Amino acid sequence: MASSKTAIYTALGANLAIALTKFVAAGVTGSSAMVSEGIHSLVDTLNEILLLLGLKRSQKPADHKRPFGYGRELYFWSYVVSLLIFAVGGGVSFYEGITHMQHPEPIENPQWNYIVLGVALVLDGASLVTAFKAFNAQRGNQPFWSAVKDSKDPSTFVVLFEDGSDVLGLIIAFLGVFLGHALNNPYLDGLASILIGILLMVVAVLLAHESKSLLMGEGADPAIVQQSVTLTEADPIVMNAKQTLTFQMGVNDIVLIQRVTFTPNLSANDIIEGVARIRQTIQTAEPSIRQVFIEPVSDSI
Repeated sequence: MASSKTAIYTALGANLAIALTKFVAAGVTGSSAMVSEGIHSLVDTLNEILLLLGLKRSQKPADHKRPFGYGRELYFWSYVVSLLIFAVGGGVSFYEGITHMQHPEPIENPQWNYIVLGVALVLDGASLVTAFKAFNAQRGNQPFWSAVKDSKDPSTFVVLFEDGSDVLGLIIAFLGVFLGHALNNPYLDGLASILIGILLMVVAVLLAHESKSLLMGEGADPAIVQQSVTLTEADPIVMNAKQTLTFQMGVNDIVLIQRVTFTPNLSANDIIEGVARIRQTIQTAEPSIRQVFIEPVSDSI
């Protein structure tokens, strides 16, 4: 979680500074692509704030209103972030590009754009490296796309994809400004803005898909499920674990439900003590399992 916050704060500071410089450059040069990039960075700044809000609210302790805690707050705000990227970042950039192509204006003083784009590339590049390190620390040896799909912490991959789209957007904006000025063709600047909008929409759809899956409810990592079954069946009074259900309620918050067959001729007190022992064993091995519910069932079920 600490690495996630570091990546978010790094991206927040970089995007806020970059947004201001981009808008200043857009006002001086009249570049449509630069306006789109300014909007892009401003939306990213708001997104980091929302992710920090989600992280803070997700750490609230459980209460009578939310007996399983507030872990899914982060999933909700991550989904909101993806919608903002699509509607505000992608939509406005696309609209700005269309408008510029309908009413093209030549770029003036393009050197200001080059300066701002260069500074932005350095800052966004540094933020991307930080986000990538945080994501790599989380995924370990797991393949990249598999780690994105299986991740239970959207704050890491949301920031990673935001920063990645920032860098790609800067490259597109540079090409639009450079080619538009070199070829004296202002339509290329508008086209760059449209491409930036499409890029943001594609990234937003990907993030929305992953955040939606977490928000609707995913099971825990299969390795954690298998470990819980193994530990349960290792208890001397357990015959087998008939069924194991898990719910990912937050980044480090899992609810585990097991239907377990116990050995015959046990007293009620033996089963009560056994359930408590199994619960402690599982939670000691995997602290992210916050709630354990064990239901004794017949072997015939």
